[in-house]
Amino acid sequence: MGTVELPVVVGVDGSDAASDALDWAAELAGRRGLPLRVVHASLWERYEGYVAGTAADRPAERLHSEAVLATAAERAGRRVPALKVMTDLAADDAVTALLRAGQSAEALVVGSRGRGEFASLLLGSVGLGIAARAQCPVVVVRGRPQNVHGGMNRVVVGIAERERPGEREPAPPSAAVAFALREARLRGGELEAVHAWRCAGPEDHGARENHRAHEDHRAHEDHRARENHRAREDHARRAAELLDETLGGATAAGLPPVPVAHRPVEGSARKALLDASAHADLLVVGARRRQGHFGMQLGLVNHAVLHHAKCPVAVVPVS
Repeated sequence: MGTVELPVVVGVDGSDAASDALDWAAELAGRRGLPLRVVHASLWERYEGYVAGTAADRPAERLHSEAVLATAAERAGRRVPALKVMTDLAADDAVTALLRAGQSAEALVVGSRGRGEFASLLLGSVGLGIAARAQCPVVVVRGRPQNVHGGMNRVVVGIAERERPGEREPAPPSAAVAFALREARLRGGELEAVHAWRCAGPEDHGARENHRAHEDHRAHEDHRARENHRAREDHARRAAELLDETLGGATAAGLPPVPVAHRPVEGSARKALLDASAHADLLVVGARRRQGHFGMQLGLVNHAVLHHAKCPVAVVPVS
């Protein structure tokens, strides 16, 4: 038996944000040679007890939903002419419908929608709920037009300290790294791996120094500076080693090579990833599943990039 071909799923509602997500999903499906499944969710059938009849009997809500799907399918077909497009009108709320569709999907794609003057910054409840709970990678299409439309030729992946493999033998790439690497390869672009690190300063001995007036203060400060410099060098070295280890087995044999840039950054992961998103077509982050809980633990950093990144963000489940 052949491998089951899972589709790329995208949620649409007729909004501009959903149209951007549709275009992005169509191109993703086209690059991967997969079909596109377009989902529109509407609760009116459940509440009204709709029974299918003739075209003339269909209520306005049903006609609107069908029009949204038909328009989306036509748009996707124009975007990627050879693309196989399927449509699905789900009698459910958007989050439930898309999570169900995501159980058998290569990836889920949704738009980023805010309110009022913060529309370009805030992630809608649908996108956030799906990113936190989906079983497959979720792409939230947000950011500046030049980033959304693929003008940067770069995919960025965030590397967390806890992804570090054991010392005895290299581990395979994480799901997030594998997703990012594949996207960079299919786009013909660069993969930039970002790992942020912080160096805590040496223990403050200031209180004791107040009782040791005979000690030369300048010599003490020079000593602290040397300690801090050594600590920073050690953190930077470990960060570089982490990137080497994490990406060491990422280049698959028989596939086109992907230029990989390792970027250890001193500072917060939130700032490092948001800065990197400014020159990326896609930012990929991993989200670990919580034991005994439904869904994933997004964490503060992932919440930040989902709300504020300047490019689309892919959240990939990590076991």
